[in-house]
Amino acid sequence: MNASFAIPNGDETITVELTLKEAMALSGGIRFRPESKIALSAKKKVRKVLERKMIPDGDRISYHSLDV
Repeated sequence: MNASFAIPNGDETITVELTLKEAMALSGGIRFRPESKIALSAKKKVRKVLERKMIPDGDRISYHSLDV
């Protein structure tokens, strides 16, 4: 089953600051030791920038303000 969906503003650019090692780890050209957290760190940085772009601060729910 193929599902297609549109990504709003999918052609916009983002900027992520990575170290040279992180960029190499994400490109797949070089593999670092399994205990090395280089690729994990790079993925977290990219995910953080994507979340900021896709979910602006105004759309986020402040869990501290909820009555639970």
